[in-house]
Amino acid sequence: MRLLRPETPLKRLFLIDIEPLLDYNELKFDREVIQLEITVNTTMGEMLEYDMGIAYVLMQCGMHCVGCPSSIGESLEEACAVHGLNPDDVLAEINAYLETRETV
Repeated sequence: MRLLRPETPLKRLFLIDIEPLLDYNELKFDREVIQLEITVNTTMGEMLEYDMGIAYVLMQCGMHCVGCPSSIGESLEEACAVHGLNPDDVLAEINAYLETRETV
């Protein structure tokens, strides 16, 4: 069997995405505005899912284990008890943050 050689060398083809990268800042999303009433019985996971900015408020109050997987299922009251914090004071800080934040 004889191999045929092409007159011109073959080009290697690579599959690449030729679409431009998406600019997520320009995309418009239809979002449902959800209001969550946060109480001392609200879990840490529910609060952080609602607004990740609450993590900063919690850390400023002295709760530095916000990212710990075991804290996600704890209520705000339980998490405050572990850290020796007054849950009503922390709740007031969270509500103050939520009142002043910008809505998207």
